[in-house]
Amino acid sequence: MSQKPTDKQLKQRIKQFDHTDFERMETILSVLNTGLALINPDMTIAWVNDTIRKILSWGEPVGEICYEFCEKRTEPCEGCSALMTFGDGQIHENVRQSPIDGKWHHIVSVPVKDEFGTVVQVLESTSDITAFKQTEEARDRALKELEALKNRLEEENIYLKSEIRDARLFSDIVGQSNALLYVLSRIKQVAETDATVLIQGETGVGKELVSRAIHASSKRSDRPFIKVNCAALPKDLIESELFGHERGAFTGALQQRKGRFELADGGTLFLDEISEMPLETQAKFLHVIEDGKFERVGGSRTLKVDVRLIAATNQDLKKKIAGGRFRPDLYYRLNVYPISVPPLRKRREDIPLLVEHFIPQIASQIGKQIDQVPVQMMEQLKAYDWPGNVRELKNVLERAIITASNSVLPLQDIIAPATKSRPENTDATASLSTLDDVERRHILTVLKATNWRISGSNGAAKILGLNPSTLRSRLKKLNIKRP
Repeated sequence: MSQKPTDKQLKQRIKQFDHTDFERMETILSVLNTGLALINPDMTIAWVNDTIRKILSWGEPVGEICYEFCEKRTEPCEGCSALMTFGDGQIHENVRQSPIDGKWHHIVSVPVKDEFGTVVQVLESTSDITAFKQTEEARDRALKELEALKNRLEEENIYLKSEIRDARLFSDIVGQSNALLYVLSRIKQVAETDATVLIQGETGVGKELVSRAIHASSKRSDRPFIKVNCAALPKDLIESELFGHERGAFTGALQQRKGRFELADGGTLFLDEISEMPLETQAKFLHVIEDGKFERVGGSRTLKVDVRLIAATNQDLKKKIAGGRFRPDLYYRLNVYPISVPPLRKRREDIPLLVEHFIPQIASQIGKQIDQVPVQMMEQLKAYDWPGNVRELKNVLERAIITASNSVLPLQDIIAPATKSRPENTDATASLSTLDDVERRHILTVLKATNWRISGSNGAAKILGLNPSTLRSRLKKLNIKRP
């Protein structure tokens, strides 16, 4: 029968058990990947596991002031979770970067309370989250770079849209001469405003294209562009066309009709050949320009519109004013922002570009393919004065393409009658030639245009539709020799 242990023996066994249990717990806590530390109320470090020693590898932390040892500070850290836990007895956490080695740690502070609920120590768990933080920072940098790229692409997209809009806007105004570039700069300047524009230039220079370009690059571009050719309207109908009419206003007015001003409300009204507007209409038109109000023909109700006006003329309006055929007050109302479009003879360097621009369009419509313009023929085009300007050039090209028998543009005979006058011959047979003479002249023309090159893709034989050997035989037969 065993003897009951004394109180002293029990106390020794309990002490031995507590010591053994603490050692076992310390061994378990030391092998955890999470760093653990006990912090006293005076912020000294009471105990740490081995993981904390690895984290704080520059010395032994136990017995040191927490913030002095860990961060080399002279006062507690801002937002210290241990201090907050000592203060309210709750669990707190924060994320800090070590100023010593730059590593990031996630810290959780847990209160250790006595039997009275007083926080006697704080157990802090520390996890190294440097890799996660670096990934997070890399992600944030990537997001910032992506946002910057997105913003740059949006800016570039806006720029590209602007460039595309300008390219589309001036797609039919072809050229790079200084005279034309000046016109384009004037278009861009005035397009952003609602100013009235007066476009002046010879017939065929492209005054309507200029007006459409102004409208297309203005804030009214999504509203109507209405054209009125004042020279094409009968004098007794021009008011009805401009301002509309009520039913029964005149013979044939079977129903109410809106005029061009109403149709152009919010947009642009283009008045071509403004110099041909009758004087009596000019007075009413001036009134509309001044306050935007008018009445339909045969009506009494006043209408108001918001219209941007662009007028064009190929006449000298000052001479028309001097002759009493144009109102000076209307001229000054229209001549707010004048644009003068140069004739083609003043920008000859644009002719090759215009030819290159028109040929594919016209050839496609006709169903042909033209891919060669002989040098001599291009020089002829550039030397011609083009009294009909761009419109005449386009018409000449169309005639040439219609008569083309291959892919080479045959302009020699088409512009010759227009470039020089030929004396009349009373003998109808005097100008006739033999077939050999005609063939000889044509072959010589092609040889000169190709600089006497016979074979090759740009040679005379290909242009004439002959084999090089056949052409050489013709040259010998017709006694054609290079000078």
